[in-house]
Amino acid sequence: MSNTPTAHIGARPEEIAKVVLMPGDPKRSRFIAENFLEGAVLFNDLRGVQGYTGTYRGRRVSVMASGMGMPSMGIYSYELFSFFGVEAILRIGTVGGMSPAVRVRDLLLGMGASTDSAFASQYHLPGSFAPLASYPLLSAAARIAEERGMRYHVGNLLSTDVFYGDSPADNEAWRKMGVLGVEMEAAALYMNAARTGKQALAICTVSNHLLTEEETTAAERETSFTDMMTLALETALTVKE
Repeated sequence: MSNTPTAHIGARPEEIAKVVLMPGDPKRSRFIAENFLEGAVLFNDLRGVQGYTGTYRGRRVSVMASGMGMPSMGIYSYELFSFFGVEAILRIGTVGGMSPAVRVRDLLLGMGASTDSAFASQYHLPGSFAPLASYPLLSAAARIAEERGMRYHVGNLLSTDVFYGDSPADNEAWRKMGVLGVEMEAAALYMNAARTGKQALAICTVSNHLLTEEETTAAERETSFTDMMTLALETALTVKE
């Protein structure tokens, strides 16, 4: 395409697969490429955001970091969908558990992504938009997680713009509405997918819990959440080529 490479992704469309896994952390992107993909080739390192393309069980798959927050996810996912021919993005990241029903290391499949962000204001809708996952991806991921005996939950995530919030009562308000956990990217990904007619799903691992205050280390978050990575890759295989 004539508008590639972009200012954020230094690649040609043919270098990126139709399905992309998107962790937030560039180091997690590299870990997946080195440990799960065969013949992985680096296609992007602009701004330290590493992207690789290789094969998984014979299927061509890419993995590229999104960075932190909805503005960063918004840029990368929009460019991948709009300029590079990507058909599906699977976010793989960490989430803070909010519900007493979830435990640290559980997998959360984001059926929806509530948000305190104004990201949807750009669409000038006459109401509130509900950012939702793509059902074929969600259904496939839930089935695969069930078959593999993974601990998982399907439900609503909260995508927030604020990491250090000034109102502790906000978490309880979201918890009362059944929100399972809080992260910072899924809503923007789901809205970009809806706007471009593509597919998206957030598969997140509970890295810490807001109620119990249990948490994992940075090193564990980078390299040990392999159930999430495997589930995303197996789900990628279900996307029609």
